[in-house]
Amino acid sequence: MDAVAEGMDPELRRAEQQRALVGLVDRLLAADGVQAQRLRAAGVRRGADVDLAELHRLPTVDKADLWEHYPLGLCAVPAEEIVCVHGSSGTGGRPTLVGYTAHDVDVWARVMARALGGAGASRRSTVHNAYGYGLFTGGVGVHHGAMRLGAAVVPASGGMTARQLRLIQDLAPDVLCCTPSYAVHLGEAARAEGVDPAGLSPRVAVLGAEPWSETLRDQVERLLGLRALDIYGLSEVIGPGVACESLDSAGLLNVAEDHFYVEAVDADGNPVPDGTPGELVFTTLTKTGMPLLRYRSGDVASLAGPVPGSARTLRRMSRVLGRRDDMLVVRGVNVFPAEIEAVLLSDARVSPHYLIVEDRTVAARPEVRVAVEPVDGGVDTAALGRDVAARLRERLGIACAVRVLAPGGVPRTEAGKAQRLVRWSQGTPPLPGLG
Repeated sequence: MDAVAEGMDPELRRAEQQRALVGLVDRLLAADGVQAQRLRAAGVRRGADVDLAELHRLPTVDKADLWEHYPLGLCAVPAEEIVCVHGSSGTGGRPTLVGYTAHDVDVWARVMARALGGAGASRRSTVHNAYGYGLFTGGVGVHHGAMRLGAAVVPASGGMTARQLRLIQDLAPDVLCCTPSYAVHLGEAARAEGVDPAGLSPRVAVLGAEPWSETLRDQVERLLGLRALDIYGLSEVIGPGVACESLDSAGLLNVAEDHFYVEAVDADGNPVPDGTPGELVFTTLTKTGMPLLRYRSGDVASLAGPVPGSARTLRRMSRVLGRRDDMLVVRGVNVFPAEIEAVLLSDARVSPHYLIVEDRTVAARPEVRVAVEPVDGGVDTAALGRDVAARLRERLGIACAVRVLAPGGVPRTEAGKAQRLVRWSQGTPPLPGLG
């Protein structure tokens, strides 16, 4: 544990955050970009004009601003200070790119090392890193953090599952890092090879890059015989390491508050109380390459204070419930895909592979269709479909059309994030038989 960063008295930390906020605003104003224009329009002329207590009154930025000023129009330093670029394809394939200075990479390595340390990793650890490398921040971020911690990192990246299993068996890593869906895929692949997944060496898995439920956590832990912890990040803010669950954080994720100030707001942008789900809004207090003041992430979660009596005094966030734009609105009912997952995986007959389809082929009568598959071929699929549909109706308050496919019927992914939600408005069904 980093006693200074993670165990600081909250009042002292807030004073440090205030100083960092003043410096951030001064940097943005000096850069004279779109954020500076909005600050001046809000009456801000210098960093000393802003206060954390009134932060929610300041303007925000969002992904549309990054698209509008593509590729690196929100950077606040000369081009020669950018040492690397990361990002993602964005909605509809529109790129989102972020420039990092050497200082930013150093911050990234520190918060990721802290995250791995909170999961029990140490200089003696071997970290099997199955996040994808490249523009996506997952693989490189974990790599930076593991090396900063002093651990040995195996840069397996995504895919080539048979080789990954061989590396795990030969190198005996104690830490596994990947998406939750790929952790399940690794376990199933091991079982198919006649290897007991729970007998593999990792004792902890740091899983992220896609929303997942407590029910899926339970399944991963049973399948692989380890402790599964959640990690959160987004390239616009830094990448993985913005927040991470630790062994002692009581199921929530510690936010790296010395670098990232987090708010939760409602649909109108107003702050919500702790424990109430809201959209996460991040301010990058210490970033220099592309610093962001009040970035609307689109991710929905709730905030909480530190664990009472814990040495870690950081504020915490819940696991991400879903994205603001992934919420399904069906017959006046708001539903996040994670709520559907929790129902599906509470049934021991259902495998962790599923697909949710928002069917708007008839705009006036939207429906939710759910494709699931059983854990084995001996299940009564008709009874399973009826039971799952009944539980979904009871939990969500709406009827869902449930289709039980044969084992292997839901597409798998060996790399990247699993596709859990498809919106269907025209053309052929996303999966045969769902129409």
